[in-house]
Amino acid sequence: MSKQTDMTLSEELAWRGFVNQSTFADTAELDKETRTFYWGVDPSADSMTVGNFAMAMMARHFMNHGYKAVLLVGGATGMIGDPDGKAEERSLRPLEEIEHNKKAIAAQYDRVFDGMPFTLVDNYDWFRDMGYLNFLRDVGKHFSMTQLLQRDFVQNRIGEGGAGISYAEFSYSLIQGYDFLHLFRKHGVTLQIAASDQWGNSISGTNLIRKLEGAQAHVWTGPLIINAATGKKFGKTEDGAIWLDEKKTSVYKFYQFWLNVDDRGVIHYLKIYTLLSPDDITRLEHSLQQNPGAREAQKALAYEVTKLVHGEARAESVRRVSEVLFGKRAFADLDAADHDELAKEIPVVTEAETVGEALLAAQLATSSSEARRLISGGGISVSGEKLTEDGPVPSRPALLKRGKNGFALIR
Repeated sequence: MSKQTDMTLSEELAWRGFVNQSTFADTAELDKETRTFYWGVDPSADSMTVGNFAMAMMARHFMNHGYKAVLLVGGATGMIGDPDGKAEERSLRPLEEIEHNKKAIAAQYDRVFDGMPFTLVDNYDWFRDMGYLNFLRDVGKHFSMTQLLQRDFVQNRIGEGGAGISYAEFSYSLIQGYDFLHLFRKHGVTLQIAASDQWGNSISGTNLIRKLEGAQAHVWTGPLIINAATGKKFGKTEDGAIWLDEKKTSVYKFYQFWLNVDDRGVIHYLKIYTLLSPDDITRLEHSLQQNPGAREAQKALAYEVTKLVHGEARAESVRRVSEVLFGKRAFADLDAADHDELAKEIPVVTEAETVGEALLAAQLATSSSEARRLISGGGISVSGEKLTEDGPVPSRPALLKRGKNGFALIR
């Protein structure tokens, strides 16, 4: 599939759905000159979520159109925690945890922006030696308490029924504002890109740059991605958030998440989360309209996003594994790496000598008599072949299947 486009940056951002609030009077100003921008993630966890990933994809489009990128891990801001959108005060994280999370986020930057040039920075580096009085004189002096108190998240926290807000979280916006000023001075950053919930914090930076440097800087925000089926924030499931780290969300489950998105949102997600061209996405949209049961759009989405996050080899592997489990491919097509991928998702049996013993070991049958009944009734298959009587496991490795959704890997 093609990943090239002849659109300008402003046209591509609009077509893909990355337009929210901006300080630019005309979005076409993005096309007149390339700038240095920054985008960052706080190390509140040791992985980004698919919500963060949406904004990372927005950053990629800026980079693809010639903008220089400064990517920030918020070692300082992570010590406080962004209060925006939070009904209650965050618990402070241990410094060792923040340090671990920073390294993990930086490693994900390397993967998500593989082969693309960027400068990595950590705002703890310029805050750790800044004295409190210096911060008040150099930063706090330039912020109006009236304007800060009018912020929605502050009003929600201090209003009737609110949980209140600490001075630390109240000051978060000042810290992020100084980030922009520092990066303007040190790296020539004149643009911050962020999700829509960071608009107020981002504007703090443009105001500081105008007041202290007499210069103009800009903000570009993309909308939060909403699940078209539920109306809620995208990337949440019954099991929690969908993470980019495979230790938190396995590559197979990550692939399945995208494969199972609703028809109502899949074209929008293709625009946001992949680099596929308008022609390719238009073709997938046509396929969705003509033959929704084929789920070609969802298959393309799952493969492309998994490839971006986990690499082409893992994306190919989980696609093959998925096709085997859903009866679209023969188990014999899988290689050793695929078996390892499969072993992370279904029970693994290594000691059983017979198929009946394997059913018991995998808890696909509760007794030997039930195992025999399942086998004689044609409800059991091994690597795609239905059995009629119990006996030795035909070969190893093998896929043991009960009905449509009961699986085990015999190794």
